[in-house]
Amino acid sequence: MAAHLSSGRVNLTALREAGRRELREFLDKCAGSKAIVWDEYLTGPFGLIAQYSLLKEHEVEKMFTLKPGRLPQADVKNIIFFVRPKLELMDVITDNVLREDRGRSPQRDFHILFVPRRSLLCEQWLKEQGVLGSFIHREQYSLDLIPFDGDLLSMESESAFKECYLESDQTSLYHAAKGLMTLQALYGTIPQIFGKGECARHVANMMIRMKREFPGSQNSIFPVFDTLLLLDRNVDLLTPLATQLTYEGLIDEIYGIQNTYVKLPPEKFAPKKQGEGGKDLPTEPKKLQLNSAEELYAEIRDKNFNAVGSVLSKKAKIISAAFEERHHAKTVGEIKQFVSQLPHMQAARSSLANHTSIAELIKDITTSEDFFDNLTVEQEFMSGIDTDKVNNYIEDCIAQKHPLIKILRLVCLQSVCNSGLKQKVLDHYKREILQTYGYEHILTLNNLEKAGLLKPQTGGRNNYPTIRKTLRLWMDDVNEQNPNDISYVYSGYAPLSVRLAQLLARPGWRSIEEVLKMLPGPHFEERQQLPTGLQKKRQHGENRVTLVFFLGGVTYAEIAALRFLSQMEDGGTEYVIATTKLINGTSWMKSLMEKLEPAPF
Repeated sequence: MAAHLSSGRVNLTALREAGRRELREFLDKCAGSKAIVWDEYLTGPFGLIAQYSLLKEHEVEKMFTLKPGRLPQADVKNIIFFVRPKLELMDVITDNVLREDRGRSPQRDFHILFVPRRSLLCEQWLKEQGVLGSFIHREQYSLDLIPFDGDLLSMESESAFKECYLESDQTSLYHAAKGLMTLQALYGTIPQIFGKGECARHVANMMIRMKREFPGSQNSIFPVFDTLLLLDRNVDLLTPLATQLTYEGLIDEIYGIQNTYVKLPPEKFAPKKQGEGGKDLPTEPKKLQLNSAEELYAEIRDKNFNAVGSVLSKKAKIISAAFEERHHAKTVGEIKQFVSQLPHMQAARSSLANHTSIAELIKDITTSEDFFDNLTVEQEFMSGIDTDKVNNYIEDCIAQKHPLIKILRLVCLQSVCNSGLKQKVLDHYKREILQTYGYEHILTLNNLEKAGLLKPQTGGRNNYPTIRKTLRLWMDDVNEQNPNDISYVYSGYAPLSVRLAQLLARPGWRSIEEVLKMLPGPHFEERQQLPTGLQKKRQHGENRVTLVFFLGGVTYAEIAALRFLSQMEDGGTEYVIATTKLINGTSWMKSLMEKLEPAPF
């Protein structure tokens, strides 16, 4: 079972409650009936904090998506805009407000709620457009860290990596520091902070400064977290490029999980009716929520996909045996007991049916020749084979015009596993890509180089083999069914980021000083003083709790690897994961791609 959730001492409900409270307070300021106009990107994250019922209780009668033109008809007193502080959204709001019929009676009041911060630039913009005065309440809603699951928090800031590494914009780091301050206000000061990378250093500095500037923030809550580990994504650029091989990781790689929901092709979910020969097949994608509240999903989400089939068939036997019990129920008491278990059994049966269908969909892909060839090349690179020359498989894929993102992931993976490519290999790839996919992608290649993903080898030295051996990043004898090491999440490759967390817990980073120096950015340790009486006396056998914060994104495979460490009998450490964004190789590449628009003449 999902031990990492049930046994955990960390309960993230307080964070969700604080978010709801702040929302209620704002809604109550706007007295009377309300309509909310949503910045579409925010609806998913908000859904994880507050259900529609909460909004309804506070007189929210209508909800619209933010778009140019006149606002839809709504007989309400208040119109509230929920938006991110982005200038292009301010133009849309301006258009909405200016088209409002001033002659209508009664007049509607406008309010604006910026998420997660108010922005002077945006307010100045609204002022120049002559609409700032139309807003009665202009406030901010600090939705920094959103609880996605019992041990997972995300800021869902899709451009954080690009902003930090390409644009030197530290806004998302400021939000991360603010989010950590909120967390400490609810769960106590975190006594030890470790970090690796430039962004990690910035966040730690901001936290220390915020604490100094608000001496009142020192609270008397017994600390829940013992350690905070801040990790820059660019310390480990390799992990997100590789194909994740856990059940949840593959669902995300193939279909994309958005705010815990996934949309799947409907064919496999059509109810099978006898003798109809499948005529009314559903056309709408099947939308499912995926989180640990579902017992079966909690059990299989972090397993290597090759170990999922046996769990599903075992479950099927247990469930059909449970349903068989009804024939043995003789007395009224036995029948009553069977009936009381029925809802749970039916939920288990439908959950099993869903996951069997998803597993079939995934299996169709993972058993394809193309998937196998792609994985073989990835694994050769990660284990250090032929990383310094032009790869035949990549050349063939370009010639056959496979999706550009697939090509970029492979070429970047090769570059990272070789500490950069020889100039002539790099030039060859770039030329092939631009000639096949179009010269407008030159900006994308430029971005990848700036981010350190696709670059020439400098100093003629490849440090990756040393890093790989010292940190045991490649394990030849991986056990996918009953794993004994985190490398099972990529069938052989142990995520570098998680290995750093594992080694920090035991025996400590001093043992890997040399390798840490080879990885980008400083590594550091800070201690935060706790008021007397709050220092921890650890009970015998009590686990330490470490919050690992990935700045620039984290993959589901890394989360699975950290959960695996939390569950280890002799691990001694429980992990909670926070990130700027849940990512996979594809969504990460997309966030770095630029499209040159053709000239308008």
